[in-house]
Order: sequence, then C-alpha cells, then structure tokens
Amino acid sequence: MNEKRKLVIVGEGSVAEVAYEYFTHDSDYEVAAFSIEQHVRTKDNIFGVPVVPFESLEDSFDPMDHDVFVAIGFIKLNRIRARLCAEAKKKGYRLASYISSKAFVWHNVQHGENCFIFEDNTVQPFVKLGNNVTLWSGNHIGHHSVIRDNCFVSSHVVISGFADIGENCFFGVNSTVAHDIKIGKDCWISPGVVIMKNVEAGSLFKATKTKREEISTLQYFKVEAEDVISEEHSSS
Repeated sequence: MNEKRKLVIVGEGSVAEVAYEYFTHDSDYEVAAFSIEQHVRTKDNIFGVPVVPFESLEDSFDPMDHDVFVAIGFIKLNRIRARLCAEAKKKGYRLASYISSKAFVWHNVQHGENCFIFEDNTVQPFVKLGNNVTLWSGNHIGHHSVIRDNCFVSSHVVISGFADIGENCFFGVNSTVAHDIKIGKDCWISPGVVIMKNVEAGSLFKATKTKREEISTLQYFKVEAEDVISEEHSSS
C-alpha cells in the first residue's frame, strides 16, 4: 500500500477546517500541518495538528515531501487566496486540488491547481476550470463553460453552457448565469441574482431585498378563522 503524501493546509479558519475533513477522509493525502501568516495566527494547533507560521513553513516542512492547499475564502475578491498560492509556489511547493468522490466531474473536464470541488457538483463535458477555483456544494457547471483563475462559486449556483467567467469572480448561493454569457473579471454576483446578458469587468450585482407583503398568508389564501379552529381541533 502506497504511503499517503503529506499536505500542509494554509489557513486556520472554517474553510481550513472543512478542507482538513475532506482531505483526511476523501483523498490520498495526510494533513501534516496547518499554516498561516504569523501576524494573523491565533492558534497553535487544530485537531491536534500544529499551526505553523507561513513565513518559515519550508524550514519545518520540506517542499520535496509536502504539497500545499490554500484554504482561504473569498476575502478581497479572492486576492488573499491567490497571493498565498503564488507565495507557496515561490517556496517550491506543489499546489494540491481536491475533487470530492461524490461530485460528478466528466472525464474531459480540465482543472488547474488549488481547486476545491465539493460534493454534489455537476461539472459537464468540456468545462475548463482555472487555478484556485472553489466550487462549494451542489452547483451545476454547464458544458463548454470556462471559469478562470481565482473564482469562488458558493452553493446551488447554475452556470449554463458556453459561459465564460473572468478571474476573481464571486457567485452567491442560488445565482444563475444564462447560456453563452460572458462575465468580466472581478465581478460580485450576490445570492439569487440572475444574469441574462454579458457583464463588464468589476460589476457588482446586489440581490434585491425581499420585502414582506402587508397582507398575511392567511388573508392572501382566504383562510377563515373557523378553518384555523378546525385545524387546531383535528391536531389535538
């Protein structure tokens, strides 16, 4: 039986904890350490695994024997995650990717380094994912689409076929991109937003806040007082 390759997870927050679970229980890696920059480090260990300063990581964990996965969210439009990936590579580390065994990823899908593909994703034929792309759980990525470097796609997002997504974009839960749409880099698509036409770089789409109607559900559906009383009696 082949010995598992050692992995250092860069990060100490919730994303790093989730990465630890997936890599530990659904990959060929063994997590040897967590690492984060010293000025933001708040922990000495996570799950009994040491948290070491990123600045001196290579002194304790040889790049020849360890890979790195940068488990940082979408802070500053994914810039922090992208910067730490670049710095880890300068130190000589290879960047690992994780693809859940419970994701559907077609055999000819291409993906780059430091990708994080959770369970229940459907990634259809001829899709291309760049480096440092996160697909949280339950998304649909349509055929022939391209998601470029450093994007973060949260959950239950639909990106239809032939879409072209620029670098550093963020997609909130339940957002939708229609067929054959191009989205420029550095865009923020809030939860529930539907994109039906091309979007220029740097665009911010805020979800419309749901306004509670003045009329109640009982009034709208014409539920009378005697209906409510009869329900109460039937359940007693």
